[in-house]
Amino acid sequence: MRPNIHTDFILSPITDILRDVVSASTGIGRGIETFPMCDYIMQSVFVKMTGFQEQKLKCVCWELATVDFEYRYDYNTKPVGERSSYNDKQSIYKDLVGQIKKSSPNFKIPDDIDKNKILTKSNEVKNIFDNTNLSIWSQKSFKEYEIIWNEIEKKHFANDKDSLLTSINGEGICLQKIYKDFLYKHRNRVAHNTQSYQQNLPTLKTLINENFKYENYFVWFSTLVLIDEVFIELYKKYLMTFDDN
Repeated sequence: MRPNIHTDFILSPITDILRDVVSASTGIGRGIETFPMCDYIMQSVFVKMTGFQEQKLKCVCWELATVDFEYRYDYNTKPVGERSSYNDKQSIYKDLVGQIKKSSPNFKIPDDIDKNKILTKSNEVKNIFDNTNLSIWSQKSFKEYEIIWNEIEKKHFANDKDSLLTSINGEGICLQKIYKDFLYKHRNRVAHNTQSYQQNLPTLKTLINENFKYENYFVWFSTLVLIDEVFIELYKKYLMTFDDN
């Protein structure tokens, strides 16, 4: 393994943030007077998680550019975003897989990563929040989350070298759509505090829409955890290429 100051951060799990908030909110209580705290806390955790992941992906890019001079040229000359959009994450996913394949040409997605482990890690969100203040405050959302995430399978992510989250046409859950249409839009709303001046609250038509169930912090948390674990798994494979050469 090639030692560097970024490795510990890149390999650290994003679920640590969730465990911290559960621990910090334990003493608040569960009375009705505490319910107004829910959205404030969930929003804060969500922003912290998205920021954590964006910084991690910047570190991944930096490490790739440190080793590969051609990649460094592209990194320094091409415009890059905040690593917050799905396209940003998809691009880094493809870059990381490409770097692994340079040293290990036989490396294949999904055969050479542990997708069962990644899926299990994403399910930790349920165990972390179960019977806590936050799940009680958002009981309906938590129950909907359990139903939604029980449908997530290995086919929904990292099926090939070009797709971080699978785009599924027709009926069924599509994590890529959840990220683009719900998670990312909310990230922009809270990160830039646009809700402070926007008055366009969801209409009744929006509220009864079947897809409104994806406006769910727990679903977003698990999606971020899943993405995080994919990158951790790939980065471990990347580090192993230094041991093989």
